[in-house]
Amino acid sequence: MYKATLLTLTFAATLLGDDGYALYQKHCASCHIESLSKTETKKRFASLKAPPMIEVANRLKENIIIADEDEDVKRRVVIAFIKEYVQNPDLLYSMCHPMAIEKFGQMPSLKGKLTPQELEAVAAWVYDHYEGKQFE
Repeated sequence: MYKATLLTLTFAATLLGDDGYALYQKHCASCHIESLSKTETKKRFASLKAPPMIEVANRLKENIIIADEDEDVKRRVVIAFIKEYVQNPDLLYSMCHPMAIEKFGQMPSLKGKLTPQELEAVAAWVYDHYEGKQFE
């Protein structure tokens, strides 16, 4: 079920022209580097503008807990959170470590910069791209 849904969403996004990775590169990558190890992050911490995206994805997956064990349901909940948060960031809902919040502060809002379809595509990319990858 999960794989069929994922393939359907990926195919639909392709048909609509919304490439989550291209959107990430355009709207997110200037602050959120795609992937760094924990060791590299510590070395480069002073020069980072925001947490690496792999850390963001993993923190969301770890901290958003739902009663339903269906992975597709969890995926949809995390994607919905990402879509809401990038438009209306709030420190109350941040899932960053306190040290990261102290360093980076609150993320600026991207409200109005992405269409609903683009938000869906980039949020799905963040969830799917880091599936099974750990911030080590």
